[in-house]
Formats: sequence, structure tokens, C-alpha cells
Amino acid sequence: MSSTGDLSPGSDSFWEPGNYKRTVKRVDDGHRLCNDLMSCFQERAKIEKNYAVQLSDWAKRWRNTVERGPQYGTLEKAWHAFMSAAERLSELHLELKDHLISEDSEKVRLWQKDSYHKQLMGGFKETKDAQDGFHKAQKPWVEVSKKSYHQARKEEWSASNRETHAKADPSKSQEEVRKFTTRVEKCAQESEKAKERYTKALEELNRCNPRYMEDMETVFELTQESERTRLRNTHGPGMTMNWPQFEEWSPDLSRSISRKERGRNSEENVVTLTNIVSSGDAPAKSRPDTPHRVKEDSSDWSDDESPKKALAVNGVHEQVAGVHVKALYDYTGQEADELSFKAGEQLLKLGEEDEQGWCKGQLSGGQIGLYPANYVQVVNS
Repeated sequence: MSSTGDLSPGSDSFWEPGNYKRTVKRVDDGHRLCNDLMSCFQERAKIEKNYAVQLSDWAKRWRNTVERGPQYGTLEKAWHAFMSAAERLSELHLELKDHLISEDSEKVRLWQKDSYHKQLMGGFKETKDAQDGFHKAQKPWVEVSKKSYHQARKEEWSASNRETHAKADPSKSQEEVRKFTTRVEKCAQESEKAKERYTKALEELNRCNPRYMEDMETVFELTQESERTRLRNTHGPGMTMNWPQFEEWSPDLSRSISRKERGRNSEENVVTLTNIVSSGDAPAKSRPDTPHRVKEDSSDWSDDESPKKALAVNGVHEQVAGVHVKALYDYTGQEADELSFKAGEQLLKLGEEDEQGWCKGQLSGGQIGLYPANYVQVVNS
């Protein structure tokens, strides 16, 4: 690297020699992670299948028991419904198992097959290409020159020490001392040559720094290409598009919203309970029935669920016999056809509770509308 860089020795920077191995390892890790993910899917699918089979066997065994049992009526119906729910749940878990095996695992397997290609000598072609590309860009001969220079300096230092000891040893002859001196001179020359090679290598590397960084980045981008392609095809412009097609108008698609459909969104109409009155309070006096006309509001009713009106021969609404009830809580109507009342107020119940929990009633002032059935109780006469 450049001698003017600010990287300290031992830095884990991507640009340091040898640190590209982390990027190369990522290629192999991707293949291993695909195997781990498919194994995870397969184990989960096995669990789902076992649970579905056990649940189905359990439902079948108990259904036979129920069919031979003495129970009848609502208990028998509820028991069979309980078994049916278990069988449906078993089907859902089998569907999940099929999705994990035939769709999710298959997608991962196909992507792995397209992204990794094995070599005859072992390993993957993608890994070798990345390894060779980085190795070529790193110019390892710079590191070799440094090691050669350091080794030459070490030998020169050792030869110099031996010469010093030989000169201080009176038992050594002049010939032996001269050999040590010659060895020191030779090591010094080799050290100087190694230094020149090392210096030139660094100078050349410094001149090639822009090219070095460009080559390293090019190889890195090649390793990123497979991931970029995957993201493009699964989360980007490579995804398929279901373009809008002409659709013919159908009267079934334009029917008005019925109260049953509107009841599914009842969570949005929050009702606050206030002034709760105990059911043990003395009932108020009954009031005579009051003739009335049914309030019509066609915008809130579908054709098949409009309120039924009892008509006399002369076309006037008949007075419908009702039951006196008392409000347990305050209620404020959320729609135009709903009643509003206070806790303790008496109403006239004009019909039975429907499947959505609503009743038709009349206020003391003559207004007719709907109210929640569980907000009132019958007044004992």
C-alpha cells in the first residue's frame, strides 16, 4: 500500500493485502446458507406434516366415538363442529407443508443452482474467480520483496555479531577473523540489493495506487453482482407485473352495503358505556303502545335486507305489538337508523334480535330505529 496512507499496521481495511479473503469467503457462505435454509424449511415441513396427520387421526377417532355416543341436539352439533375445525386446521398445516417444500425450498434450490457452479477439482467457479481476481490486483510481489529485505538484514546482523565475537576471541586466527569479515561484507551487499528491490516495489505500487484501487473495486463489484441480481428480481424492476386488463361491469359488484357487511367494521364504531344501571332497579311504569310509521332510509339497507313493514289494507302501517324494555347503558346512535337513549330510559321492543345482535325498537317520543340488543333488559310487568 501507499507509504503515505494513514492505515496502521495490522489494519483490517479492505485495501490491506490479504483482507479480500473475507469477501471471497462470503461467496462460499452464501452456498452454505442456502443449504441451511432449505434444511430449516424441510424440518419445519416435517413438523407440520406430523402435526396435521396427528390432528386428522384425532378428529377421525373422536368423530367415530361421537357418532356412536348417546348425545344429541346442540351438544352433538357442537361436538361435530369441533371435529370439523380440527380437520380444517389439519388441511391448513398440510398446505403450509406443501408451500415450504414445493415453493420456498424450490426457489432457494434453483437460485443456488444458478448462482454456484462446482469445479472438478472442488470448490466453486465463482469463489476461484474472485480469489484469482483479488490476488492479481493485490500484487503480492511487494510483500515478497519486504520479506526478502528483512531476511537479508537479519543475516547481516548475525554475521556482524559473529565477526565481533571472533575479533574479541584471542584463540581465533587472523584467517578465521578475515572469513567472518568477508561474510559480513557479502551480507551487507545482499541486504542493500534487497532494499533496492523493496524500495522500487513500493515506489511502483505508490504510482499504481489508483489502478490498484480500481482493480480491487472491480473484483469486489463482480462478487456483488449475484446479490444485486437477486435483489433486482425479488424486490426491484426485475419483478413481474400483472398489468391491468379490461373488466366488464357486473351488477353483482355494485350492490349496496348491507347491515351484515357493515357489522364487520363495527370495531371502528367504538361505543362508550356510561351511567350503568343495575338490573335490580324497580321497573318504570309501562306506557300504552303508540301508533307509528316506520322511518325509511333506503341508503342504509340493501334490497334483500330492508326492514319489513306491516301494512294494513288502507296502506297505513299497523301498530305492532311490542315488549317494554329498559336501557342498561347510555347509547348514542352511530347511523341514521339507530336510536340514542340514556341508561334507565324505557323503549318498546318491536322485533327479535338479528344475527348481528341488533333489535328494532321505538322510543317514548315515537322514533323507531335499531339498537344493540344487549344494551337493554325486559321490564317485568
